[in-house]
Amino acid sequence: MASTSKLWPALPLARWQDTYATLHMWTQIVGKTRLALAPMVNHWWNVTLYVTARGLSTAVMPHRQRAFEVEFDFLDHVLALRTSDGATRTLPLAARPVADFYAEYLGAVEALGLEHRIRPVPVETPEAIPFALDRKHAAYDASAARDFFQALLQADRLLKGFRGHFAGKCSPVHFFWGGFDLACTRFSGRPAPPYGGTIPNCPDYVMLEAYSHECISAGWWPGSGAVSEPAFYAYAYPEPAGLAQASIRPAAARYDTTMREFILPYEAVRTAQNPDEAVLAFLQSTYDAAADLAVWDRSALDRRR
Repeated sequence: MASTSKLWPALPLARWQDTYATLHMWTQIVGKTRLALAPMVNHWWNVTLYVTARGLSTAVMPHRQRAFEVEFDFLDHVLALRTSDGATRTLPLAARPVADFYAEYLGAVEALGLEHRIRPVPVETPEAIPFALDRKHAAYDASAARDFFQALLQADRLLKGFRGHFAGKCSPVHFFWGGFDLACTRFSGRPAPPYGGTIPNCPDYVMLEAYSHECISAGWWPGSGAVSEPAFYAYAYPEPAGLAQASIRPAAARYDTTMREFILPYEAVRTAQNPDEAVLAFLQSTYDAAADLAVWDRSALDRRR
């Protein structure tokens, strides 16, 4: 069995900030292909990427009578494009500007006969440099990318186990390339008030669709903004009164008043005596607090174990 340090590698944000920023742009480029081609699903579930045994994938996307997928392989460090008729193309995942990656990606897509159009500008980021002009983001540390993938694997595994405890409407465990986070969202079944927040470089209609119904969401991301470290997170929309003061587990978890969500630092998880137990306690206790305060019909929504 692998050691805890290998299953839960250290991933301080300062170590790989530049690689993270570049990879964020690369996943947006590929994610926009999925946005362009995959049929619409509520709350934008059609645009997400999924954790695989090697990295992150679009899963199968339709293209006329054909189908294809694109996968970030963080073990061999390639971007692989595969079609249903057996054609393949690969691009190396290596240090180079986003503009060059974008041009190579479009060339590979065109060579496979997979025509589509995307809006070539990133979303949900304070700085939105068009992909074709972005020479600022150009880093790729293969070791850090592999450690990021390993952390994603563990988060994906635990979130999927937690997801099985809910009988109501629930999203898959999926990766949103806009926020660069892995997420799983539960729904009460009731409509929510219109989303009133603002997300940088993101149209209002996107968030109105995402938060059209009451939800409690949990996930993992490498950190950004007010949380300058990787962390598990959980929040409710709309947030019920008293949630910030709720008692949650484990002791390392906290409510972040800037983010308006619960945070469990990844470092506290990976150094815990039982990382799985710490994460599952966080997921369950934050859901319990939010669902009870929001008066969800838990007898109908929670699955008996």
